[in-house]
Amino acid sequence: MSEILLGAHTLTSHGVKVARIHLYDWLILVFLVVIDGLLNFIEPFHRFVGEEMMTDLKFPFHKDTIPFWAVPFLAVLLPLVIFSIYYYFRKDVYDFHHAVLGLLFSVLVTGVITDSIKDAVGRPRPNFFWRCFPDGKAVFDRIIGDVVCHGNEKYIKEGYKSFPSGHTSWSFAGLSFLSWYMSGKIRVFDRRGHVAKLCVVFLPVLVAALVGVSRVDDYWHHWTDVFAGALIGSTMAAFCYLQFFPSPHNDEGWAPHAYFQMLADRHAAQSSGTRAISPHGRKHQTHIEILPMVSGSGSVDSSPDIEAMTPWKKTLI
Repeated sequence: MSEILLGAHTLTSHGVKVARIHLYDWLILVFLVVIDGLLNFIEPFHRFVGEEMMTDLKFPFHKDTIPFWAVPFLAVLLPLVIFSIYYYFRKDVYDFHHAVLGLLFSVLVTGVITDSIKDAVGRPRPNFFWRCFPDGKAVFDRIIGDVVCHGNEKYIKEGYKSFPSGHTSWSFAGLSFLSWYMSGKIRVFDRRGHVAKLCVVFLPVLVAALVGVSRVDDYWHHWTDVFAGALIGSTMAAFCYLQFFPSPHNDEGWAPHAYFQMLADRHAAQSSGTRAISPHGRKHQTHIEILPMVSGSGSVDSSPDIEAMTPWKKTLI
């Protein structure tokens, strides 16, 4: 039945209907965008930085290898391309809509959590000295001993946003979600032992990890900042994926919950309709028939491959 219905629910035919069902979810996404924008305008907490603490904050200050604008391309645009390719072949609006919605929730919730912690903690970056004193002449308050910065205000503000790493958390939020998505689509956990599938799934996670490593190499973050960012992003990706899709270990892990709910509702409606128009006491067969499979040579195979069947067909045998 699932194979028969593929292509019956497209963006054109059911896209608006599915989006309306999740209207409040989309409104919450807009709300999260506004919150994250405001968090970037807030002045972060200026943690005390004494002269003796500058030893670990004198690393070189230069442009980062992966700029901020490149992160959305990796964490959002790349997964969207994969979702679009899958939709092109399967024409399943439920899968496409829930994948996009889950991805955006993963990234935006991660962004709000990350930026909130950044502003609250106010940890100095490893290159804080050169942000605060671009001429190399350190000045400290004579009474409390805190730094008296005379550098660019924008650089100083960003200098207090080391923990956790935003590049890393965003990358793991988007690319870990993609890994979850791909593991369900290619059936990584089908108990057949195809390690090549694991390599495909690990690739997005590797890219996210390299983004985190670049933050340490550029002296924009301490390693603990990157570790915390990866933990936040990975956790949010898992929660958001499982909100819309079954676990990849599940036999139905290849499609969203909404798709199977639609099949169940459709089957229930058909069954109730059949009972309504039929005489009392008469037994009826289901509308779905399992037909013999025809091999490539034209011969009929009366024993179809159970493993190759979709989870819905398995339940009918």
